[in-house]
Amino acid sequence: MSEPFINKVAESGLITLDLEKFIPKEETRVFDLKEYLFMEMILKEKDFREQLKANNWEIYKDKNVAVVCSADAIIPVWAYMLVATYLEPFAKEIVMGDEEELKKTLFLKNINAIDTSEYNDKRIVIKGCGDTPIADYAYMEITKRLRPVVKSIMYGEPCSTVPVYKKR
Repeated sequence: MSEPFINKVAESGLITLDLEKFIPKEETRVFDLKEYLFMEMILKEKDFREQLKANNWEIYKDKNVAVVCSADAIIPVWAYMLVATYLEPFAKEIVMGDEEELKKTLFLKNINAIDTSEYNDKRIVIKGCGDTPIADYAYMEITKRLRPVVKSIMYGEPCSTVPVYKKR
């Protein structure tokens, strides 16, 4: 009689962490100051304030908003501050930058919200490949977040890992 098949990976006590589950899925919007500039070049304070006052801010309700100026114009700092005062009561999150910057901020926020206590003295494998490409910054952030509490961190798949950290 042959010996039973033993799944050594399942018995190893490794916890696989897939960073895809931290990718933000909420709806995002971009607020572009370019649309509020005279000739898409000059910010006229009085006109800018009137346009902001007349804007329908409800469209940003519970959305994550990137605030950007896609025109090559000099925008005073107070203009971004003013936009934030209008967005803040409606938007879920506001980030100064393009949509990619917003997604990065939300991704990092999701990683930093992890309850690390569930990983105390555990052996963690950070999944290395999947359906969605994951930016390098996410791997660095998860490592920074987990290193103080875990027994070890590896990268890859449970059957083929690269050691990253081991508590001494």
